[in-house]
Amino acid sequence: MNSPISRRDLLLGLAAGTHALAQEPALQLAGRPVQITVTPISRVTARVCIQPLENGIASPVAATGALAEANWPQPVERLRSLTTARSVTSGDLTLQLSNTPEQTTIGVQAKDRRLVQEFNLDPASGNVTFALGDGHVFGLGPGGPQFDRRGKVDTMRSGQGGYRLGTHGGKVPIGLAIGTGGWAIFIHQPTGVFDLTGPRGVFRPANAEASLPLDLYVIGATEPTAVLNEFAKITGYPEMPPLWSFGYQQSHRTLGPPEEILEEARMMRAKKLPCDAMIYLGTGFCPNGWNKDNGEYTWNEKVFPDPKAAIDGLHKEDFKVVLHIVVEGRHLTGTVADPCTAPPLPPGRDAAGKYPPDRQTSCYWPAHKPLFDLGIDGWWPDQGDGLDTASRLARNRMYFDGSLQYRPNQRVYALHRNGCAGMQRFASFLWSGDVQSTWETLKTHVPVGINAGLSGIPYWGTDIGGFIPTKDLTGELYARWFQFAAFNPLFRSHGRDWRLHTPWGWNTGEIGVLETNNYHPDPAEIRDPRIEPICRSFLELRYRLIPYLYSAVKETCDTGIPIIRALWLHYPKDEQATVRGDQYLYGRDILVAPVVEKGATSRSLYLPPGTWYDFWTKEQLSGGREHNRTVDLATMPLFIRAGAILPMGPVKQYTAEKSNEPLDVFVHPGADGNFSLYEDDGATFDFRKGAFSRIGFSWNNRSRRLALKLAGGSRAPETTKLRVHLVGESVIREVVFKGRSLAVRL
Repeated sequence: MNSPISRRDLLLGLAAGTHALAQEPALQLAGRPVQITVTPISRVTARVCIQPLENGIASPVAATGALAEANWPQPVERLRSLTTARSVTSGDLTLQLSNTPEQTTIGVQAKDRRLVQEFNLDPASGNVTFALGDGHVFGLGPGGPQFDRRGKVDTMRSGQGGYRLGTHGGKVPIGLAIGTGGWAIFIHQPTGVFDLTGPRGVFRPANAEASLPLDLYVIGATEPTAVLNEFAKITGYPEMPPLWSFGYQQSHRTLGPPEEILEEARMMRAKKLPCDAMIYLGTGFCPNGWNKDNGEYTWNEKVFPDPKAAIDGLHKEDFKVVLHIVVEGRHLTGTVADPCTAPPLPPGRDAAGKYPPDRQTSCYWPAHKPLFDLGIDGWWPDQGDGLDTASRLARNRMYFDGSLQYRPNQRVYALHRNGCAGMQRFASFLWSGDVQSTWETLKTHVPVGINAGLSGIPYWGTDIGGFIPTKDLTGELYARWFQFAAFNPLFRSHGRDWRLHTPWGWNTGEIGVLETNNYHPDPAEIRDPRIEPICRSFLELRYRLIPYLYSAVKETCDTGIPIIRALWLHYPKDEQATVRGDQYLYGRDILVAPVVEKGATSRSLYLPPGTWYDFWTKEQLSGGREHNRTVDLATMPLFIRAGAILPMGPVKQYTAEKSNEPLDVFVHPGADGNFSLYEDDGATFDFRKGAFSRIGFSWNNRSRRLALKLAGGSRAPETTKLRVHLVGESVIREVVFKGRSLAVRL
């Protein structure tokens, strides 16, 4: 029960639930009087905000942009004194607050009286300790020690200057820690270190002065998927990117003469290697990029003497064009809609050769418009390690809001290296940074990708093959990395000695422009005819799975559940599934076990309980135990769970390519199942107005009956030709779905 508010409280100006009488000693933290405010974000999520008081007024929490704050309820309690223990009800959670000279304690109980979390706040340092329980801890953003965060320290240093960049990638610090024992916390502010090496977790701000305000969220959901849905309520649901961004993207570095731009694009089409986007690096990180220098928006005439003609030529070949952009500094403030009031600044370096430390978004963004006018389709905002938290998110938002200024009904593509919680609201893609081309990097990136998804970042990927070549970089490593990336949300190849990062690059007999002085592969390695067919096979598979992937993307936008999923998300009671960071679910139904060992001829993997199908052989296997899958270089183990309904389209050379071929629907018998097939135009925001179709598939295993039904609110699709397969049996049925419910017996 909340304590009643007295008339005297109101007269003292402590309304809206404030319970501090003038004669009561003030609640203090880090040597300052504070106010504790409790707000119910939902029935199972509570916000606990501790703000320092200045002249009796609570200092506001800095606006970083990370919070959604849409229609949040009013606070249920405000406390400035805590001489006796208090109980505060927030939705289905009950918070027990008490204070002693040694610490302030906040216990959180669920409706069933289960202890969700207990926080102890040190009044001197501002450190926050919290219960870890008996389970594992995930989240905290991409980068840092992997996979289980328990037993490790994460300094949460943003960018590429932190923990083991070469193998673990850059860090995007997100203060979301998820315990498998039924708790999660999100520390929005301040920034600090998570130390999970002891029996209790410790969050340490930089110092006592920086410890306030403390903006803390506790999530009491017990279902793992519900935890991520609650986090989306705090920081926002992901936005829908364009369909083409889930196709293959070919990146470039040092460019040759102008004619090579279109020659390479035409080669991709001639070789029947599916691809949606060509990405061009700027000059500065290579001697001959698309522009004259990093941060500049003027074209390099040695490569692009006629930019409009080159872009039109690439568009004619059905490629999107993406450009690399660099901005450095400390602060990027405001939004693109604000008036520009700052003195003029160059978009790149100033006359002294330095990047200005402070910029207004509204002043910087217009430099992009001439490139939009030429038809550029997307952006690759690199660097930004020096930007503070709010500026990193302001940059993410700038590319979303700014793009909509010029193209109001076109979805946005921007690939970032930096960000923070909330970046998903702007459809931001993230890649792991300038990692090394080693087997250890590939191995480590499997759990990095899983923790990215568990931190609210759904659109994640890597430089296929690694960015910095080492002696490990061979055709074999590239093929294995390519297979893994085909089952990442971002499917993009990039790295130094970039011609080796094309699907055909390992069979030309040459590296191309030398970009790494100490990298000298065996000549036999660059005459490997196996690699291009393997890349083609996984390109074609990626494009055939676009109906499945795009439906998973829509589920991500609706629920906050990522595309790359820890097994724990769907098998939380299975300890073996919970601890596996070397394999994952791609959407709900496909289990992916990347091969990350040099010379591997087999792959040990775990299948959760139930019946599973080997994707390649259609063999049935029993779950709940380990399996050893034989592999050759062309095979990465993939398994489909019984009950899964897997849609696969025809092979396309780009995602928007028209086809009259039917949609293949593979039903995996052995359990009941369902699937929601989502489609829209892939390019605009018209889906917000109901311009989409969603077909619900439901499989009844006992009656061997597949039912199809148009989902509520969905428009009837154009006539959809389906070829329904019963996996493991030679049963195929061809049907036509026109929007009216039907059933297929198999």
